[in-house]
Amino acid sequence: MGTLYIVPTPVGNIKDITLRALEVLKEVDLILAEDTRRTAKLLLQYEIHKPMESFHEYNEDRKIFDILNKLNANYSIALVSDSGTPTISDPGFKLVRTLIKAGVKIESLPGASSVTTALAGSGLPTDQFIFLGYLPKKASKFNFLIEFITKIYQTKPTTVIFFESPKRVNKSLKILADNFPDSHFVVARELTKIHEEWIRGDAKKISKVPIKEKGEITILMR
Repeated sequence: MGTLYIVPTPVGNIKDITLRALEVLKEVDLILAEDTRRTAKLLLQYEIHKPMESFHEYNEDRKIFDILNKLNANYSIALVSDSGTPTISDPGFKLVRTLIKAGVKIESLPGASSVTTALAGSGLPTDQFIFLGYLPKKASKFNFLIEFITKIYQTKPTTVIFFESPKRVNKSLKILADNFPDSHFVVARELTKIHEEWIRGDAKKISKVPIKEKGEITILMR
């Protein structure tokens, strides 16, 4: 039986890929990519020429058993996302869960993640933190999230981390600031890229500072 490798890729700066990640990508029989065009650019940069198949949230369910069959045929397969560590707010956890039940060997490589990169540079306490994925679009789900965070805060001081769409970031920050006026906020935008930007401040400041609505955004609060 083959092995599935979970391979992190850079969140921005292409030089952040690890030596082991490159080694695995060069040796596997197949690469599962969230966006094959985007991954092709990374592979080209490092002169890696391997077959690729698309694997994303819209085809994950129907591709799982085909992938399992390939692994049963002794394929070695790498799973990559567009950026960062696969399965973290990206497709893949259903595949991993199925393969674990089937007894397939899985190797999860350490590497880039916007969550830990933002946390390390935020200046907020790191003793206890929780990552809640992308902020919800629907008002009802957002209200539920606010209630959930309130309960967390009542239990123990915790750094809370989210991803957010650039188009919604200013609106979402105002809602969070209004509901958590005593919290300190950090917004990390375009991490590891040329235009990397950090905005830090209390609730009053963060609700008034316009965040550029472009790029990939991570929000932290405590």
